[in-house]
Amino acid sequence: MRVLLAYGMGDAGTGMAASLIGFYLFIFYTSAAGLPAWMAGLVLMVARLWDAINDPVVGWLSDKTRTPWGPRLPWILGSAIPLGFAMALMWWLPPGGPWVKFAIFVAISVVANSLYTCVNLPYSALAAELTTSVHLRTRLNSARFTGSIIAGLVGIVLGGLLLRDLQNAASYMKVGIISGVLISTTTLICGWGIAPAARHCQRPSSQRGSTRRLLARVGSNGRFLMVLGLYLLLWCALQIMQTAALIYLPVVMRLPDGWSNWILLPFQVSTLVGLQVWTGFARRRGRLPALHWGTSLWIVGCLLAMVLMPLDSAISPTGSAGNLLRLSMLVGTIVVVGLGASTAYLIPWALLPDAIDADPEKPAGLYSAWMVFTQKICISLALFFFGNLMSLSGYQAARGILQPDGALLAIRMCMGLIPALLVVLGLVVIRRWPERGLHHGALPDPQP
Repeated sequence: MRVLLAYGMGDAGTGMAASLIGFYLFIFYTSAAGLPAWMAGLVLMVARLWDAINDPVVGWLSDKTRTPWGPRLPWILGSAIPLGFAMALMWWLPPGGPWVKFAIFVAISVVANSLYTCVNLPYSALAAELTTSVHLRTRLNSARFTGSIIAGLVGIVLGGLLLRDLQNAASYMKVGIISGVLISTTTLICGWGIAPAARHCQRPSSQRGSTRRLLARVGSNGRFLMVLGLYLLLWCALQIMQTAALIYLPVVMRLPDGWSNWILLPFQVSTLVGLQVWTGFARRRGRLPALHWGTSLWIVGCLLAMVLMPLDSAISPTGSAGNLLRLSMLVGTIVVVGLGASTAYLIPWALLPDAIDADPEKPAGLYSAWMVFTQKICISLALFFFGNLMSLSGYQAARGILQPDGALLAIRMCMGLIPALLVVLGLVVIRRWPERGLHHGALPDPQP
């Protein structure tokens, strides 16, 4: 229980940071810093590309780290305090013109994402090393993402309380400082809690040349390629929806800014509930059935987001029966999306240890690194696509501007059709996963 609780704390601070970045960073860059949408998308893309590049390096180094405390713990504890400081600095508005701000934002993001990798990648690898039981690995990942989602919920509350004016740069800095302190604190608590187990967990093989052989075999590990494809597609869908949400709610659905911040709470709460539901469902009936049921709800929610009627902005969201009905339908859609999207957190990481077990040397750090590396490459391109799509559609990040029909359609597509298609492709990729009796040892690999 100590390990489960401590491991759940490990993704709490970083989960809060990821939630705030996913929902608010694009808005901060455009509304508070004044960057055009394409330039804000470029900052996010460059930061993600660098974040992806350093993943294999940290994964390789952590696999090779030899200490009495195991290979992962020194990375987690040593990077905890610098990470909190760097994450707080991401919300600082520097002086200068757009290109000066662009350069400073990129530099800060490079440092913050490097430290994030030094904590999060060794931490993620531990889920495959602390136990060989499929059930316990699923519980570890459930604890991890429960902590992450609860922290994301706290982040949304902070956003709702402090970011009432999305153009006020000082309020973003307050959020950054609070989140930075929480990141460092929860990471240190996690390291302390898992330390006894981390000292005696499964460790990577130290055979000479194992890294080169692994890299040569990654392309032939069908199980890993399926997990990787599923992870990329689900998280690209989720990232696009998160980035578009705080534009969709006030611009398309015509909610006041204050309401838009708080309306994200049902998403986080339903995601947290969904995580527990699918954990229990996976234990009783298997991980793939849980994935199929969850993603079906997600797709339904996406399609509903495409056709919801906007509220009447001339009166309050609860000022008429029509507005109240439309608000209820919006909240219901958000809940359905949250319940389904929780599978993106749980299932890919619950499946990854099976792919690691298929490799005799079990280098969890490198497999986790390649999974996160390719995910960040795809997400960086997705965010760059989103920023350019907003610019091409005529969207302008300024309060009170009537957006053109092309921008409204593009925003709806980013909340509906595009993520739904990505989720469907994820199900196609994972369709041949061998979900049978994977509680003891590894099964022969399927063909990709």
